[in-house]
Amino acid sequence: MLTANEITVILEDQDVLEAVQKLKNDFRKKEVHYLDISDHDFLSLIMMVPSILISLSTGEISFMEEILLNKKARIMSTGDYYLEKDPVVHAMEFLIKGANEWENRFIEVIKLAMKKSFDRSLLLDANIDTSKISDKEFKKKLMNAPYIFIRFLHTFFWYDSNEDLSDIKRISKVEFEKVKEIGEKLELSKTVIFRKFLEYFDVK
Repeated sequence: MLTANEITVILEDQDVLEAVQKLKNDFRKKEVHYLDISDHDFLSLIMMVPSILISLSTGEISFMEEILLNKKARIMSTGDYYLEKDPVVHAMEFLIKGANEWENRFIEVIKLAMKKSFDRSLLLDANIDTSKISDKEFKKKLMNAPYIFIRFLHTFFWYDSNEDLSDIKRISKVEFEKVKEIGEKLELSKTVIFRKFLEYFDVK
């Protein structure tokens, strides 16, 4: 899962910074004028979008999902907010209400951040048949992939930082379809790692 330090490094790219600032200003104007949130914490919020969308795909976010989302937000946000409300958690409440309207714009910033963070050409292998890749080979591909790419995937699709991408995860059909949709929008489906990763979901 992305850490606060990694969010800081991603934000050092000028194109990413400008995209985050533009989206933050538009979001504040439309959703909540008084929202006090740094560029760092807003990028953290942006990185939360895939997890939020998956949780919302069932119609509502459960209490347990809310706890897990809040925990993830605190890992990426700046500072220690145990005695006051975490700004990412606070902003997430407004994003959840308008998720359908903001989804694509947030996804575009994620795509930019990923583009600036690693060389996509190292991962593009759309023609590889995942059924011919064993579990052992998949784990080796995970080890050899750009470190930050795996961190992105973990942030988008896993709640627990201790879970591995090769662990089996139970998921509903509607959530699984949302995972695939997000993968398409982020162009993750062009990578064998993401396509193989989909096989580790136990769809209910």
